[in-house]
Amino acid sequence: MSDLNATAAALLGLLHDGPQTGGQLVAAARERFGSFFSVTRSQVYRELPALADGGLVRLGKQGPRSSQQYVLTAAGKKAFKAWLAGEPGPDHLRSPLILRLVHADTLTAKQRTTLIDQAKAAYSGEHDAMRAAVKSAEDPYAKAIAEFGVARAKAVLKLLDAIPKA
Repeated sequence: MSDLNATAAALLGLLHDGPQTGGQLVAAARERFGSFFSVTRSQVYRELPALADGGLVRLGKQGPRSSQQYVLTAAGKKAFKAWLAGEPGPDHLRSPLILRLVHADTLTAKQRTTLIDQAKAAYSGEHDAMRAAVKSAEDPYAKAIAEFGVARAKAVLKLLDAIPKA
């Protein structure tokens, strides 16, 4: 694999912590990346065989219910390090909320109100969680990312306040 996509790189980065199954990788991605970089179960299970075929991971121990661990190889470590040092390219925002808001004119007033109220509740919770993460962050990278999370949540809340419900 000459060029890693961001999902493959995310999985290689997570495997630096040790062997993990696909399900463990999904959970670890959700915990480590939060809302900044989503990794779905289908993406994980699509990428793992490709990473194995490319020699970047190898199969580890088989667990219960046919779960399969994956182990990072030396080639995988090298590819991940090269990806980290490479040009990041453009960020791509994939927001189900923004997609719904783009088409909100097709909703009833009640549906728009529900959408906006639910989103406000979710982003208020995210804002509070990110503020707590800023306070508890020990390394400067984690703190800067948490501060970005606070700013992002504030921006979405401001957007939601600007949208008429009726």
